[in-house]
Amino acid sequence: MRDAISLAERATGFTSPNPLVGCVIVKGGRVIGRGYHKKAGTPHAEIHALRSAGKRSKGATLYVTLEPCDHFGRTPPCTDAVIKAGIKSVVIGMKDPNPVNNGRGMRRLKAHGISIRLGVLAKECASINRPYLKWITSGLPYVTIKIAESLDGKIATSTGESRWISSGTSREYVQKMRAGADAVMTGINTVLKDDPLLIPRGDFKKYPVRIVVDSALKIPVGSKLVKNVDKAPLWIAASKGASAKRKLALQDRGVKVIGLGAKKGRVDLKELLSFLGKNMLTSILVEGGAELAGSLFDGHLADEAVFFIAPKIIGGRGAVTSVRGEGVRHIDGAYRIKDMTTRLSGGDIVAEGRVEYKK
Repeated sequence: MRDAISLAERATGFTSPNPLVGCVIVKGGRVIGRGYHKKAGTPHAEIHALRSAGKRSKGATLYVTLEPCDHFGRTPPCTDAVIKAGIKSVVIGMKDPNPVNNGRGMRRLKAHGISIRLGVLAKECASINRPYLKWITSGLPYVTIKIAESLDGKIATSTGESRWISSGTSREYVQKMRAGADAVMTGINTVLKDDPLLIPRGDFKKYPVRIVVDSALKIPVGSKLVKNVDKAPLWIAASKGASAKRKLALQDRGVKVIGLGAKKGRVDLKELLSFLGKNMLTSILVEGGAELAGSLFDGHLADEAVFFIAPKIIGGRGAVTSVRGEGVRHIDGAYRIKDMTTRLSGGDIVAEGRVEYKK
């Protein structure tokens, strides 16, 4: 199963809105077939593994990270192929929460005399599919907030200078994070200050959708984001009352403008996430914007946090802190990080984990 999980992870960033799935086929104590789901709309992991094993599949055991599907989507049901191949038993990491499957695959296999074992490394199998699991059960994308800050919690000096707080090693890792997400989101203040591109640097075969939360459509048409709209999609989340003239100017340049409701003059972030989920975006990486990060935490909309903490002290009363928003009034209401891990990255401390909100 660990082998199957490793296989599944190879396709990170390419299978959305489908899950990451890996499969290994074993017979006589030896691995005879391996496969993983490489891209949405292409054959599933079980099919690749069965093709790899060929006729040797008869009487073998199939290990798969997620329950095999038993419905027609863009590809035929995997259960049909498993049954036809003569597989004797199937070991499954976790049940598929997708309502169109959700136990149906296992029932079909059992009905054809195939033994089932469920729950092997279930936690690990669920971990690699956090975006899929949230999206398929709630309709909302999985939101990861990435912050690069100094040891004293600053993301810029009092003069606004922020390049570069984190190490080159950390910045390279962030490029992989971008490439693995369906979309990268930032706030308009970051755009006006830094003029970012938000396209992963390096040899990546897929670029995420770039999203700017810009209630009043302040984004300059000459910004790098707009000028490079042919390289990666650019969506602007604005309030419905934003300037029609500005909206038309951006649309003429290929930008998608999303009109949303507003709260206290700002885009309703939950409505935005609902819109993104309906448009098949399952994972969002939030970069830049202390106010945006704070608002997402305040709204209990962030699922995961990744902090790159540089061994630097910036100080200054006017220096920008990493998270703003309203915050909490009492310490016992603070947002906690669950299952936190830490590691070093080019001298920076990387602290990451799931955000837990007090009910």
